[in-house]
Amino acid sequence: MPAYEKGDKPQLVRKEFLVTFGVGLVVILIAVAAILYVQRGSHIELKGAILKVRTIAADESSSLAVIDFRFANPSDFPFVVRSVDVSVTAGNGTLYNGATVSEVDAKRLFEYYPVLGQKYNDSLLARDKIPLHTAADRMIVARFEMPLSQLDARKNLTVRIEDVDGPASELSEK
Repeated sequence: MPAYEKGDKPQLVRKEFLVTFGVGLVVILIAVAAILYVQRGSHIELKGAILKVRTIAADESSSLAVIDFRFANPSDFPFVVRSVDVSVTAGNGTLYNGATVSEVDAKRLFEYYPVLGQKYNDSLLARDKIPLHTAADRMIVARFEMPLSQLDARKNLTVRIEDVDGPASELSEK
């Protein structure tokens, strides 16, 4: 073996190290990519958008919002609804939580207020099961303790849908 002087680095050892390091890095990247690919459908989440919001005054100090929305379940597991909550950010920045209305009351609401138009979709209710890799249109009716003028001047409306296992998805009005 040749003797190396202080400060000299053998080129052969450095090249072997770099080649080994590069191969190891490529193997790790392939393993991470494979794990991410296999797990791509494991994240339970609904994706979608609010399509239409119809509002009507219930009385002088409260109003109703009929929210039609479309969502999809892209995961490999069914999404079972625990709760559906609706909130509104008023024009002044105050957050109001709405009280959701049952399906029976929603049907009566459309019969009593023909100005709302047609009831296009069923309400999304607790214990509804959304199958994997499907899309659907649903609606929800919520009552807010705020005048109609304030509800119509809102900054944002959000529908929060929570799964029985904990994950939650939010659909916001654009």
